Amino acid sequence: MCGRYATTRTAADLTRLFAAEDETAESLAPDYNLAPTDPAPIVRVDAARDARVLSLARWGLVPPWADDPRTGLKMINARAETLAMSRVFAPSFAGKRCIVPADGWYEWVRTDSGKQAYYMTDPAGGLAFAGLWTASKFGLSCTIVTTAAQGELARVHDRMPLLLEPELWSAWLQGPADPELLAPPAPGYLSGLEIRPVGPAVGNVRNDGPELTRRLAEPDVQAGLF
Repeated sequence: MCGRYATTRTAADLTRLFAAEDETAESLAPDYNLAPTDPAPIVRVDAARDARVLSLARWGLVPPWADDPRTGLKMINARAETLAMSRVFAPSFAGKRCIVPADGWYEWVRTDSGKQAYYMTDPAGGLAFAGLWTASKFGLSCTIVTTAAQGELARVHDRMPLLLEPELWSAWLQGPADPELLAPPAPGYLSGLEIRPVGPAVGNVRNDGPELTRRLAEPDVQAGLF
């Protein structure tokens, strides 16, 4: 699953990158440790204007019929293999898909001495997670689509966010709800990702800052994994 990630690009950077209009009212701030229920930047299509917009949405999809926003805590991820058949996720897959901009995401691996955190990122630039969004009386909310981990990423966790290469952004946002949209990214694209061991501070959701994503210098951190 994806339960923690970093997103630090500014609203100006994201609106320029995704050719979107800004709806965040300059309230978007860097977050190196974004956790479920936190406000997350998403790029979606405003159907009334037929335009891409950059919005803030609560992470953890809250269905329109929900009476409690805490319902979203169980909906932070949507499995690519089953979302089209889900009562919760299928309506959003049909017409409310979004891009969740990210710098990278975190996972933890159990070791003999405890748990080691890893940060998966693209050193050449940011990432675009496939996402779904909806609106309810609690506002906008979103979920991140996950798929089976591929290549070296499978040695860290058996799931990973569904990563969208730039040529797929338009189809994901506005194309038909084709199951082909849920195909995993190409191996060549994934080979450019860095799997970086990082310190334990990221395990506390109250911690934030660029130091959370810095590579650990100890040479034995990856022993037994890589």
